[in-house]
Amino acid sequence: MTDTPQLTIRLHPDDNVIVARSDILAGTNIPGEGFDTADNIPAGHKVATGKMAKDTPIRKYNQTIAFASQDISPGQHVHTQNAEYQDFERDYAIGADVKKVDMIPVEDRATFMGYRRANGQIATRNYIGIVTTVNCSATAARQVARYFEGDALADYPNVDGVVAIVHGTGCGGMSGDGAEYIVRAIGGYADHANFAGVMVLGLGCEALQVPTLMKYCGLEESDKLSVATIQDLGGSNKTVQEGIARVKALLPAANKVKREPIPASELTLALECGGSDGYSGISANPSLGAAADLLVRHGGTACLAETPEIYGAEHLLTRRAVSQEVADKLIGKIKWWENYAATRGAELNNNPSPGNKAGGLTTILEKSLGAAAKGGTTNLQDVYSYGERISKKGFVFMDTPGYDPASITGMVAGGANVVCFTTGRGSVYGCKPAPSIKLATNSAMYNRMADDMDINCGQVVDGDLTVQEMGEQIFQTILATASGEQTKSERWGLGDDEFVPWITGAVL
Repeated sequence: MTDTPQLTIRLHPDDNVIVARSDILAGTNIPGEGFDTADNIPAGHKVATGKMAKDTPIRKYNQTIAFASQDISPGQHVHTQNAEYQDFERDYAIGADVKKVDMIPVEDRATFMGYRRANGQIATRNYIGIVTTVNCSATAARQVARYFEGDALADYPNVDGVVAIVHGTGCGGMSGDGAEYIVRAIGGYADHANFAGVMVLGLGCEALQVPTLMKYCGLEESDKLSVATIQDLGGSNKTVQEGIARVKALLPAANKVKREPIPASELTLALECGGSDGYSGISANPSLGAAADLLVRHGGTACLAETPEIYGAEHLLTRRAVSQEVADKLIGKIKWWENYAATRGAELNNNPSPGNKAGGLTTILEKSLGAAAKGGTTNLQDVYSYGERISKKGFVFMDTPGYDPASITGMVAGGANVVCFTTGRGSVYGCKPAPSIKLATNSAMYNRMADDMDINCGQVVDGDLTVQEMGEQIFQTILATASGEQTKSERWGLGDDEFVPWITGAVL
């Protein structure tokens, strides 16, 4: 990345747009570019560097992000008023960019202070969970968890809390692929390493029966995992009392766990972006990609998701696919989404959101190219369906919607034990049981929302740090967080309401 001083950012010599570092008034000379601005250019937005006839490809990151919907002159603001999405052929070039990863020698790899469970799973937190199979058992689960708020856990300092994993489905929406997604999400949380013990709670007559969940997900009752239904226990009050008793029985053993040095190779990192802006693909996302590359080099796993938000940039991932099979999995997911959107009267290119557009993102192509940068540069090892258990080391992809809570729910269900969430507009997402690290794309928002943001990637835009330096800082923060250092969202107690399984079936 090369920068023109102070006013703008040029991402590639062949780009025909540059990005404003801050608000620029019309008539301002742009140093090094040879033109004056014709319009007011908001911070994070694009300005044309040369003349473009209608239908000319608009290039940023040395990639096509849009097409001119009318003639554009140098210095004009380039956005939705004069740029549009158009279909065009993308060269998938499967495996063309696969390269040997420069792995860190085992003896030199980073470690963190984590928990080693008896079954071999590695945890970064130590919660107890009340996991519900259906919305009908949500209130009872919340009441159990509420009992342990305040000073109730004062005698158990090694227990991070009691969490109710509740949701709005489990019955009427159980059909088709969506039924599998819901079951995998609930089962993945019930078996998540960050829970020292779990009570699975159903109503009794729902579509998703507790025995069905246990069998499908390969779960078995034990001293760490118990099951119950409200109907069998005799109603809500008896269920709450029984739940409190079961949690109390789990606390002594949960409190005995001790953190110990664990190789960074045991980390599975969920990569997410939300409330994106024009700086997302310039600062936070590529910096997180650099951190993901570091984690992979240390033997760990980094998982990219949000299939609708890599649409138009999927060719950058197929070029890194380690096999035709892996590439075909990704291409198959893209085609599924095209059909899914079409049959529901929607379009994948009907994106970005209003907030994204206000922040400077014009088309899904621009948004996707920036979002894909979170995945770094290493080889794509595998592609997973929603909520599927992540088993491969290295860089992987999971098929999820772009809706942040549903996307992260899938990755955490798959085993992610840390989340990194980049945001330009200011998303305030928290996640239990996996800690969520928030990365701001710009300094103005970071300073305005300092109570929510953990890292200021705006330092890259400001010219204070390189992407690689920022990536190293993020990587060290991931290790510290995995070792128990609280994120801002954890300090505020956020994360109890973000379990959102992806619902694709008809609600009957």
